[in-house]
Amino acid sequence: MLDKLTTEARNPASENLDELSPREIVELINSEDAGVAAAVGLESDSIAKSVEVIAHRLSHGGRLIYIGAGTSGRLGILDAAECPPTFNSDPSQVVGIIAGGPGAMLKAVEGAEDSLELAKEDLRNIDLCSQDVVVGIATSGRTPYVLGGLDYARSQGAFAIGVCCNRDGAITARADISIAPVVGPEVVSGSTRMKAGTATKMVLNMLTTGAMVLVGKTYGNLMVDLQATNTKLTERTKRILCQVTDLSPEAAVKLLEQCGGELKTAIVAQTLGLSPEVARKRLDSATGHLRQALENPAFSNGKK
Repeated sequence: MLDKLTTEARNPASENLDELSPREIVELINSEDAGVAAAVGLESDSIAKSVEVIAHRLSHGGRLIYIGAGTSGRLGILDAAECPPTFNSDPSQVVGIIAGGPGAMLKAVEGAEDSLELAKEDLRNIDLCSQDVVVGIATSGRTPYVLGGLDYARSQGAFAIGVCCNRDGAITARADISIAPVVGPEVVSGSTRMKAGTATKMVLNMLTTGAMVLVGKTYGNLMVDLQATNTKLTERTKRILCQVTDLSPEAAVKLLEQCGGELKTAIVAQTLGLSPEVARKRLDSATGHLRQALENPAFSNGKK
């Protein structure tokens, strides 16, 4: 029942919300938001296990697929969309699906979240397979669209992860791993785009960032597998190459041109004194892990 859910309860701190001044509203929301990170932190073990599974599946040809309705679906699509420019991942590697289809990103599709069958159809349409990981996002923990999707995912051998913001939600029984940061009642009762949405975004950030780090998309905390698709990212690529290799900006631009804009190739070529072709082979031998390509002698001359 909805009235039993924490996310639907009335928040005593905001019962006189419409009587507050603008400054008081801001301070109240900020005060409530302050506990979100701690709630997410309590789920660290489950999040870490999920990161490990996702990284393993991605490195063996699987995909990460988010499914959700409303705000939950939008957050999944947002996180998926940010992976290619950040980590140079294939757009098909992290996928977001929202109940009601792409149009639901901007306008609610009434009734879509209430269908147990619709998510199964959506997952069939993208050829879900046993190598994939499906993350079902439902702050209530009971959204039929998400429950049906997780049931279908497990029936196909895919790994199922449930993300919600209520304890003991129905989603728990449908998932191999459950992540449930309980953030408490919202400032506006039931408006889960607020604290619950913030907690969900934090969890999704951890899932994709953690998995991408494990599959070799960073070097230390540097974004070395980014796509230089705009002026900001082109400048960031040049800056990172300068930081890692001590090249001048002018020399960095020239080397990046020689390496086809591939930052990791440029770093290996400059650091080890290799041609772009040999540097690229060495990286391939290290399955794209820059640190291994630079430091592991087993990958000498691009051969393991």
